[in-house]
Amino acid sequence: MTEATTVEVTEVRLLEGPNLYFARPAVKVSLSLPGYQRLDAESATSIAAVVGLRRAVPGKPGTEQRQRFLSRLAGTVLRRISDAVPSRVGVRGRVGTDLNSVVVAFPWRHRGRAVALGEALGPVLEGLLAGDSADELLTGAAAQVRAAEDSSRPTQLRPRIPVASITGTNGKTSTTRLLAHMGMTAGLRCGWSSTEGVFIQGEVKIAGDYSGPSGGRNVLEDKSVELGLLETARGGLLLKGMGVSHNDVSIVTNVTADHLGVQGIDTVDQLAEVKSIITRVTRKEGWVVLNGDDPRVRAMATEASGRIWMFSLDPDSPALRETVERGGRGMTVLQGDIVILRRGADPDRLIRILDVPMTLSGLSEHNIANALAATAGGLGLGLPREAVIEGLRTFAPDLEHNPGRMNVWTLPLPSGGKATMIIDLAHNEAGLEALLTVAEGLRTPGDRVHLGLGGVGDRTDEILIGLGEIAGRRADRVQIVHKGHYLRGRTTENLESQFVQGLANVGAVSSGSSEDEVSGLAAVAENLADGDVAALMVHRDRPGVVEWLTEHGAHQDTARQIRRKVVAARGEHELEAVLAAIQDQPPAERVEAARTLLEQAPEDPRLVFELAAALEAAGQETQAISRYGEALRARLREPHRFRAQVAMAAALRQLQRPEEAAAVLTEVAVQRSDSAALVALQALLDVDSGRAGDGVARLISYVMTNATGTDDAPQRESLLALAEELRSAESSS
Repeated sequence: MTEATTVEVTEVRLLEGPNLYFARPAVKVSLSLPGYQRLDAESATSIAAVVGLRRAVPGKPGTEQRQRFLSRLAGTVLRRISDAVPSRVGVRGRVGTDLNSVVVAFPWRHRGRAVALGEALGPVLEGLLAGDSADELLTGAAAQVRAAEDSSRPTQLRPRIPVASITGTNGKTSTTRLLAHMGMTAGLRCGWSSTEGVFIQGEVKIAGDYSGPSGGRNVLEDKSVELGLLETARGGLLLKGMGVSHNDVSIVTNVTADHLGVQGIDTVDQLAEVKSIITRVTRKEGWVVLNGDDPRVRAMATEASGRIWMFSLDPDSPALRETVERGGRGMTVLQGDIVILRRGADPDRLIRILDVPMTLSGLSEHNIANALAATAGGLGLGLPREAVIEGLRTFAPDLEHNPGRMNVWTLPLPSGGKATMIIDLAHNEAGLEALLTVAEGLRTPGDRVHLGLGGVGDRTDEILIGLGEIAGRRADRVQIVHKGHYLRGRTTENLESQFVQGLANVGAVSSGSSEDEVSGLAAVAENLADGDVAALMVHRDRPGVVEWLTEHGAHQDTARQIRRKVVAARGEHELEAVLAAIQDQPPAERVEAARTLLEQAPEDPRLVFELAAALEAAGQETQAISRYGEALRARLREPHRFRAQVAMAAALRQLQRPEEAAAVLTEVAVQRSDSAALVALQALLDVDSGRAGDGVARLISYVMTNATGTDDAPQRESLLALAEELRSAESSS
């Protein structure tokens, strides 16, 4: 567009289904009107009067007031053209992304006339600006519209089977897959579309991103399908509208900053408005499933067309309470159980969170939310309660059920030991926060979190920098991993510079960068130590990543193995209650019980430690020392590693092996010099060796250094000096 341009129709877009403007097919006409923005207020008012726009206040040129006036003016002109056809249409207008831009939209039934009407708007506006006769302009435009020959209609489908539409910034694909799994568990033939492709009964029909209307069409045109689950992304909603006329259940997982600055969506509030489209075409008797923990999603309840089913991680959430009081339903977690809330009824318990594998033993809060959403959606679709529960119980975070979403692997290391590798899409800030929360929850005390940080080019600089800041704050080591297929207008250098800036903002630096996800995985793995946890943000190269892991001896963790890691990260054991119980048994019975447990898992260092402790309690110090050593060599974790070292030193002293005991305590003291038990044992060894003065000095130093009483402070310096005198006297004697 040149500076001399006064009016331009920048786009006439046919939306085939429910959209941002109407709950039925519509035409979106985008206009650029710099000539009208430059126009003086008197002339603008005169044009408004000519076309019948009443109560017009054009405002000053180049202002937002003028832009809103132009939106009303364009809508009025379009109505006048339509009236002259004659074919009355509803018209809605909006402002565009800059002061010259406005958008008008109207429903359509016949393609040719719809396009002609949209295209006619620009010339009429330009003619009015030039002072041409309004009647002649409108008559000529109407004649062009009437002459349009293409009478084809919108291609949206009216579903013949139950359909659920799923949208949101995060969790769409996981929720769609879980819903499909529930449907198949119920014995229904399910079809679903997602960013991964179109699937019929778990088999790929078409691969690729089919989260738009064409995905829904491919699912519903298959006559064998009995239940349709349609992932619905913002791009398809904006560019084509929904692919179906209505749904039976709509689910909105959340709305966070993502894809901003694209297709006229610049704010999170605007993005939420786009996501809400699916909630306004839900059958009246259907269910609208909303995230009550997200204020923007919760607000969608006011204009939703179906009944409201709110879900929240907080059982006392006001969103749940208000929804239930108004006759809707709630879904939440109460005392570790997924429950349904209804007005006038006690909570209906379905299943324990610990028995839902996709939640990673309750570690993954965002997947708990996805499970709540899918459970409400499944029940809202009329699936049997038993099938929904069984679906939750059997849907695992693995390559079979949910590939690329929080898949947890165990990777053996060339240097010995094992590390945990998490593969996840994590395509935005919320996704990265969730990924690192899981990584931290799988890390045992003292071990590190590594991150393969990546992103796509159509995010704003602010979002990319934000990803770098999150990585720098929460990961111990960050490798930048590029995704060449997703640069989307950026260069790798530009993308990397945003991450580097984000890292620098929080005082962190990257360890390097890799050109693709597979080489990034190799670079991350090269720096792993036993017990470390690595998280890799994976997009297109997932097959290559899986192949690399498999070739290097990695295996996917089962739900039970993940549970063990979660418990171990808390410094606990999955048999913690049993281990606590046997400690109260008589010594001989305790030894026997510990041996029995160890026989079930002979490589478990914690169980070796428990047997050693039992042997020591039974007075079998020599055997206890051997078992303590075995547990330590098997990389026993804290806090039990320290306990084993101290107990081993005590047993060595008991057997009059002071040099060995002292060597063990010296090693421990490097990291735990603040331990009272360690200092006491060292003092006893001093006494045993005839250096009682050193032992007393050691105890005085420890007590006065760690004393916190107000009456102790005045004596601290003198008593510490006395301890030093004792040491000097001992060394000189």
